[in-house]
Amino acid sequence: EISTLPGSDTFQIFDQLTNEGAFAQEFQLIYPGNYGSSILEEGATVFTPARSVTPMNDHAGKGIDNWKNYLGPTPGFIEEVYLLEPQSDGESNTIALLTNADRTLATSVRWNLSELPYLTIWKNTAAKEDGYVTGIEPATGYPFNRKVERKNGRVPMIQPGETRSFTLNFGIHKDEDSIQSIMGEIENLQKNTALIINREPPATE
Repeated sequence: EISTLPGSDTFQIFDQLTNEGAFAQEFQLIYPGNYGSSILEEGATVFTPARSVTPMNDHAGKGIDNWKNYLGPTPGFIEEVYLLEPQSDGESNTIALLTNADRTLATSVRWNLSELPYLTIWKNTAAKEDGYVTGIEPATGYPFNRKVERKNGRVPMIQPGETRSFTLNFGIHKDEDSIQSIMGEIENLQKNTALIINREPPATE
């Protein structure tokens, strides 16, 4: 269900998953919010409170120091994927914010880690003709093969007759004051947790 209030700068996605079978089942969910221009541009930045950030592969590892910063359209750019363990408030709520270069335009997504405990940042700042885009992707796990995810405890189970709910709240921010307010909120969530930057990708064997 997608809903909004007339005149607001927010909308909500509410999703439900029900196991209508007789046996417990594994499931995986990822919500790939994809963003391009005019927010995405050279100097754009993603902000999110996190306990750790890890490159998905060796190629992404080379760019780990700039995981939150974006290039302009770059012909031949090879996608970079970063795996985050988000940090939340006392009720498991967290947020990610993508801003343009001068922080006058931004978009945000809010969700609950009890529903979606992981976050993937997909950076694909290729030429516009090839798809200049980034993904901010709350999920039940990371975008590895299910065998890898299962081994690492990131494939949840849903019991017979059980329903799980997932809510994501998206915002569009068009003034510096609101953007700075959200950045302050993120800084407050991060302040007591040092971000661990892992330079090597996780083992997948």
